[in-house]
Amino acid sequence: MRVLFAPDAFKGTISAAHAAQALADGWLAVRPGDEAVVLPLADGGEGTLDAMARAIPGAVRKPVTDVPGPDGRPVDGAWLLLPDGTGFVELAAVSGLPLLDAPDPLGAHTAGVGAVIADALRAGVTALTVAVGGSASTDGGTGALSVLGPRFLDATGRVLPRGGGALTRLSSVDLSHLVPAPPGGVQVITDVRHPLLGEQGAARIFGPQKGATPEDVAVLESGLSRLALVLGGDPGQPGAGAAGGTSYGFVTLWGATLAPGAERIADLVGLRDQLTRADVVVTGEGRFDATSLNGKVVGTVVEIVARTSGPELALVAGSIAAPPPPGAVACEDLTLVAGSAASASGRAAHWLRHTGGALAGRFTTRP
Repeated sequence: MRVLFAPDAFKGTISAAHAAQALADGWLAVRPGDEAVVLPLADGGEGTLDAMARAIPGAVRKPVTDVPGPDGRPVDGAWLLLPDGTGFVELAAVSGLPLLDAPDPLGAHTAGVGAVIADALRAGVTALTVAVGGSASTDGGTGALSVLGPRFLDATGRVLPRGGGALTRLSSVDLSHLVPAPPGGVQVITDVRHPLLGEQGAARIFGPQKGATPEDVAVLESGLSRLALVLGGDPGQPGAGAAGGTSYGFVTLWGATLAPGAERIADLVGLRDQLTRADVVVTGEGRFDATSLNGKVVGTVVEIVARTSGPELALVAGSIAAPPPPGAVACEDLTLVAGSAASASGRAAHWLRHTGGALAGRFTTRP
């Protein structure tokens, strides 16, 4: 049999690449004659760059050192040069929440991803794809954009400090030094469809996840509202609120387009072609719940399998909190397998190998 291992990262526990390999190792220990294809997936957040680097032949990692992290401290990052000349950038790698020692909802910024983008532009990329999941900030993308030339000014003409908390004082934007987008354009990919403002917007929905108190949320919402007033554009566009409004900033000032992350990455790594040639696909994520089938990795795999009458489907998750996805022939909850959430997360690779073997055992009567 040809078995495709195509999970997302088990967030905060194990990367998609390591999860896929552990599942494959466990399977092959039971059925060594099978062909195992490891295809880690992502939806635009943490681990997207690694998944892309592994899945796309000819992709070249380009290191970038000493860019500003979300709190200003230097961090090292990278971008991918794809074979067609596109530069691929992951926001979470240099501007993500795990890079902070403590949340800083008003001061955290996206300048680091701007610095990585600037490096890709200097290298002459013909197009740019920016994966924006996992942001630490709610700055509307102003930190990243400021590295690319715009100056965000207060009423006295002074440049605002970085961070979403300063946007309440925004009066104007000087675009005279804005770096042109590459000739093939800019695409922003994300796993959320939230608008910039309002009850479902960036500040109110995602601010608390980044450490914002109710008072902070009010400041951030006011700042983003001010940004929308000054820049115009469409703050109500689905996905504009992704990464603390970074999507909105890139669309409005740089002419970027938005695309669903999991679906776009599936296209880039050739998931559909792999599924047509597989007998079984094993996918998974850290927590399978009611949101998992709505534009995320597992949902994308399930949808493609259903549309194409593809391989038999198995799901592995750190925990399962929703009914099994349509068409799944097996579902494995690592918390139940390991006996506790602590064991499942603390020894994730071990339990994934164990589960890969258990799944393979169900197919022992097959050719």
